[in-house]
Amino acid sequence: MTAVPVLDLSLLDSDPDGFDGRLRAAAHDVGFFYLTGHGLGPERIAEVLAVARRFFALPQAQKDAIAMVNSPHFRGYTRLGGELTRGAVDWREQIDLGPERPAPSGPGPDHRNLVGPNQWPAALPELRTVMEHWDADLSRIALTLLRAWARSLGADPHVFDAAFATEPATLIKVVRYPAGTDTDQGVGAHKDSGVLTLLLVDPDSEGLQVLPPGAEQWVDVPPLPGAFIVNLGEMLEVGTEGYLRATQHRVVNRRAGADRISVPYFFNPSVHARMPRLPLPAELRSGVTVDPENPIFDTYGRNAWKSRLRAHPDVAARHYPNPAPAAAPEPIVGE
Repeated sequence: MTAVPVLDLSLLDSDPDGFDGRLRAAAHDVGFFYLTGHGLGPERIAEVLAVARRFFALPQAQKDAIAMVNSPHFRGYTRLGGELTRGAVDWREQIDLGPERPAPSGPGPDHRNLVGPNQWPAALPELRTVMEHWDADLSRIALTLLRAWARSLGADPHVFDAAFATEPATLIKVVRYPAGTDTDQGVGAHKDSGVLTLLLVDPDSEGLQVLPPGAEQWVDVPPLPGAFIVNLGEMLEVGTEGYLRATQHRVVNRRAGADRISVPYFFNPSVHARMPRLPLPAELRSGVTVDPENPIFDTYGRNAWKSRLRAHPDVAARHYPNPAPAAAPEPIVGE
């Protein structure tokens, strides 16, 4: 396999059955695809990439002032080399942003702390405006895809809606991979812990690779102008009992050329939501991946929490030196 499928979201208006079939095939066979026809013009994309570059151009002291280690909600800036994947250092700097909400109060499971306020750079107030608009737009696109997946698999297209209806835990990362590094690992091989990811990269970028289900060789995923790169997360694997699998991917750092700007948008339900299971025929349910080093939980918050603790041990050490025991699973949202 040498290419990733291209899907045109605008075909939902003229050929919904055809789009649903192509979406199902792309998700099942590859786990990654390009999405065009999403309705966001080049000026919006340019705006997001431009504000990202302005953020990374800020003096280091201004970025460090909103360091993630200060946030019990895993929000804020991470320096080069400050994040880990499976114990190895990722060579990138980034800021993590989520919906702006008050910190939780009272007793409860640790993973509820994935909800909370952001840290915004005082010198770049437009970052908040741009990213909050981006969250609203991409949430609509992601929910459209999720409904199409459910429909393509014979389920009610709104089966997942309730999990996202109250305080969805969406997440935006704004990332810079520097050029001319001595390490190949921009970010190590991993699967996303949420439902699906919409990735925006600058048009001259390279380095993203995917390992499709059952494949032995990594496939390059170069940018396609104007398109998002879409991949499936572990929660969608849970919801389809393994028919749609979260796909491994990684970023290999460039040795020369320009820095790589990447803005992944993670579409996630409420931290308390358990992922509903689609009523698939037994022959399509291959089961959720079993990996002792990366157990997959059907409650989104629990699944994301284990990833955040491993990726940011400095935040974990400061704010959660004595993790609370795991709480009993919550009921599936909507039941």
